[in-house]
Amino acid sequence: MVMYRQKQRTIMTVAAAALVPLAAACGGEHAAGGSTSADGEAQEVTGVHWAIDSVTTGGERRQVPQGAHLTLTADGTAEGSYGCNDFHAKASVDGGRVRLSDARSTEIACVGRSADLEKSLARALTAGPLTAKADHGRLTLTTAGGDTVRLSERRDAPLHGTTWTVTSPGTAGRAHLVFDRSAGNTATVTGRLGCNRVTARATVGDGRITLGPATTTRMMCEDSLMDAEKRLTGLFDQRIEYRIDQRTLTLTSANGETVRAVAER
Repeated sequence: MVMYRQKQRTIMTVAAAALVPLAAACGGEHAAGGSTSADGEAQEVTGVHWAIDSVTTGGERRQVPQGAHLTLTADGTAEGSYGCNDFHAKASVDGGRVRLSDARSTEIACVGRSADLEKSLARALTAGPLTAKADHGRLTLTTAGGDTVRLSERRDAPLHGTTWTVTSPGTAGRAHLVFDRSAGNTATVTGRLGCNRVTARATVGDGRITLGPATTTRMMCEDSLMDAEKRLTGLFDQRIEYRIDQRTLTLTSANGETVRAVAER
């Protein structure tokens, strides 16, 4: 589902000219979410986070801004981003055919982003039945008129060995954590809490991390960083839940305190 984040984001329906009615999808009908690759093997199309790399319309290929993506679900829906604006739609996946309908999008004036490029991408994705060709982590969607959208599979970043830069609470990107596997399910957590460095032991398993007591340096910084650091320190010496969605790590303590971090590229 698309997330409606800010009040200035108003919802618009993609122009009717860009949509072809999808009678089958309106009934929620869909088949196996696979396509046939060049070597004849079935490749999964649904349930995959596809990063949109480029769109070719009228013979002109254009790179799509980082962050554009598409996910087709097995229950007949699609969600994603054109690079700035988010969208969701009904979807039908039947073998090597994909069709999107009833697409809705946020409408934001995006600084430094091409509105024309987003419109071209939206038209290509909703122009009627698309021929899907998936091959070893790459997907090409081709319209009846020959326009193409090229995508590549993006997997979840691993918990271990990734530098996770904390985005909340407000540490202005100065806080980060790294989980280095020690043996089995045990790990060593190192990083910076915004001001001070931290080290702790951890046990990871079944979507949970049991963090040991935090050992930190003792520097003093500006009040805003110290307040954020105090909240981060509160995650330690307890069991917390964790979830990774592509390149976003969410840590949730027993009392509901949530910390989010993104994987460095």
